[in-house]
Amino acid sequence: MIKCLKGIGYKNILALFSLFCLLSAVVAVCILNTIPPVSRDALTHHLFIPKLWILQGSTAPIQHISFSYYPMNLDLLYYVSLLFNNDILPKYIHYFFALLTGFLIYRYVSPRLSKAWGLFGATFFLTLPVIVRLSTTVYVDLGLVAFSTASLLLLLEWGATRHIRYLIFAGICCGLAAGTKYNGIVSIVLLTLLSPIIYTRFQNLQNCKQDGGAPILYMAVFLLAALLSYSPWLVRNFIYTGNPIYPLYNSVFIKSQPVNSTQEMPRQKALKEQKIKETEKKDISTPWTPFSIRKVLYGEKWWQAILLPVRYFFEGQDDDPRYFDGKLNPFLFIFIFVAFYYCRYSPKIRLELHFLFIFAWLYFFFSFFQGALRIRYIATSLPAFVILATFGVNNVFRRLQSLHNFKEKYNIFVLLTIISIIFIYNGNYLYHLFIRYQPLSYLKGQMTRNEYLTKYLPEYSVIQYTNSHLTQGDKILAIYLGGRGYYFDFPVRFDLLGKEGYIGTSVINSSSAEEVYDSLSENGFTHLFIRMKLFSDTANQYLTVEEIGRLNDFLLHFTKQLNVNDSYGLFELHHPDR
Repeated sequence: MIKCLKGIGYKNILALFSLFCLLSAVVAVCILNTIPPVSRDALTHHLFIPKLWILQGSTAPIQHISFSYYPMNLDLLYYVSLLFNNDILPKYIHYFFALLTGFLIYRYVSPRLSKAWGLFGATFFLTLPVIVRLSTTVYVDLGLVAFSTASLLLLLEWGATRHIRYLIFAGICCGLAAGTKYNGIVSIVLLTLLSPIIYTRFQNLQNCKQDGGAPILYMAVFLLAALLSYSPWLVRNFIYTGNPIYPLYNSVFIKSQPVNSTQEMPRQKALKEQKIKETEKKDISTPWTPFSIRKVLYGEKWWQAILLPVRYFFEGQDDDPRYFDGKLNPFLFIFIFVAFYYCRYSPKIRLELHFLFIFAWLYFFFSFFQGALRIRYIATSLPAFVILATFGVNNVFRRLQSLHNFKEKYNIFVLLTIISIIFIYNGNYLYHLFIRYQPLSYLKGQMTRNEYLTKYLPEYSVIQYTNSHLTQGDKILAIYLGGRGYYFDFPVRFDLLGKEGYIGTSVINSSSAEEVYDSLSENGFTHLFIRMKLFSDTANQYLTVEEIGRLNDFLLHFTKQLNVNDSYGLFELHHPDR
């Protein structure tokens, strides 16, 4: 068999194997994308906000939902799709940007190594577990990844050719990245700072005459192009809030912020003062960091904290914040560094690899230290990592080729073994995603859309009842629903007990169950949609015995149960004497 493979040629083997894995992954993802959306951010943001735009008849921000002030380049595309009552197409729109990024990787690697290696790099990226997961959701991360990658690669092309159009297009793409998700601002900052360095280093490489002011001028051109591309969202938020990047860095901006749900609450100040007494004696001089939070929640040692960047690549698990709510491939981490071993490439390629390495790790650590540790937050680093890993695998093959006592047939065998392990690891994740979401059962008609949603969304059966029995004149307060409002046919307000919300304010500041009812009615609420166990557990934790008694009395005498399942319930506000 090895002799036959030797006759085919390793590049053909690599290309055919990569192409098979790529086509298999694309078909599998397209099948997975036929199921109704059930991912959290789709239901709280990327489909929910466009649906609210349709209900309100404009794309103006919704004051009580901070998500609606985020940049929404991709969400506008989802909005158009929802105008035609299609919530499946947004998945394919999002996946398109993964395919676009794969194509960018292919276009970069092919002229520097070969088309076979370009195909391998694209397949490696598109089959990464976290990319596969994002490719089957209505998120916007893949748009951010595609635009940022295009900007980085265009900057490298500008550095090598000095054609100004590449610099301008790079800036435009970077602005589009920021207009897709706020994380794109990180790309603007990093690439703006890197642009004069890229210019200078390539100038030195080409032995060109140095112009002292040129790097700063080109940096300004890049930044201006990026800001112009991003400006529609900056202007929009500035008009509505006085903060162009609302709700980020509000303390920097002077103008008043939009009224949100908690600011609309009556008796808000009393609740705040009452609750803050419990914590004002605590030392709050040192803010919580992701590392301190993990130490408290998971008991991680100092050495585990130090190894967190490495653990990203080895320990990831979906839907588990302890393990970064995502999954990568360990071989990605290994071959990133092998890219610089036995690196017999041209000076231009070596310089480009160094810039890819710098950008990827700078973005990685900037995201790493800024907030919750989630693998998808560092997704913008992945295309550069994949390119480096592709060069790393190529280096292993080249090194083996250089060994005179290592026969070519064994060289091919080692190459096949490496790429097989990489793709089998990725394919195993895709297989388990099929098992988890059972798209074929849905496609075969074994489950209707409503049956499928009821199976994967515990609240959906109660939402169905709500949509069929309530009217647009009713106002629902959803407690502990996590903001998942997409499947409601009319606007819903969301609340948390003990977070200065409607229900907490009403219970704490009232002296009787009737006053709780009056407080909620004054705010226009007619129904409560409650995640019952979490609501009960939180009430027992936050409220006093007297307040719990008042809450129970209110639920017993001033609400009417309309529909419940094992986890959620719909209740009508009802005064027995009115």
